[in-house]
Formats: sequence, C-alpha cells, structure tokens
Amino acid sequence: MPLFARRPRAMIAAVALLLVAPPLAAQDIGGLYLVEGLTLEGQAYTGEAEIALTSEVTCEIAWRIGEQDSFGICMRMGDAFAVAHETDGVIGLAIYAVMPDGTLAGTWTIAGIEAVGKEVLTPQ
Repeated sequence: MPLFARRPRAMIAAVALLLVAPPLAAQDIGGLYLVEGLTLEGQAYTGEAEIALTSEVTCEIAWRIGEQDSFGICMRMGDAFAVAHETDGVIGLAIYAVMPDGTLAGTWTIAGIEAVGKEVLTPQ
C-alpha cells in the first residue's frame, strides 16, 4: 500500500498548505550585486550586476564583467532564480539557488556549448 494511501489526511493537509501559501516574490531580490564566477574554461572573473523588478515574480538583469555587458530576463520561484540572457547575440541560461542571506549561487551556460560556468551574486 503506498505511503500516501495510509495517510490521506496528512496528504490532503500538505496539498492544501501548498495551495494557500503565497509564492516567494522577486521583491526581495532587486538591487545591486557583486559578481564572482568561473568562465566555461574555469577562469575566475568579477563584475557587477543589477536586478530590476518588473512584476511580483519577474525581473530584468544586467551584468558588467570587464568591458562586456549582458542583459536578460529573470524570475524567482521559491528558492530558485532563473535567468535567460543575451551577450553579443548569443543566448545563455543561468540557474541560481537563493541563499538565506540573499546571495544567489548558481551555474550558467550558453547555447551550443556543453560546459557550465559558476557564479555567485552577493547583494551590495
């Protein structure tokens, strides 16, 4: 007998709690960040990023790494923060974990590449 079949009241209560719990909004994620990361080749880089809210869960993001600027759209869902971005006509994707202190820690890649980089955004 499946576990959930033995505890239907507990399962119903858990589902009900998920349905009424408010989603974590992007509201607490907007602002300026210090960027530290590793390129697809493993080389360290630093820079700055700014996240601007566009709705309760969506945002825009801009990075400046050295002389290179990148722009994208972003969205927070719970403890996950996702970004689709463009740099010099190349599309990229980044997925971050939202840490309790507001730091965003994640990985990123660009279209057509089988490697991933790492990046941490620390609120300023």
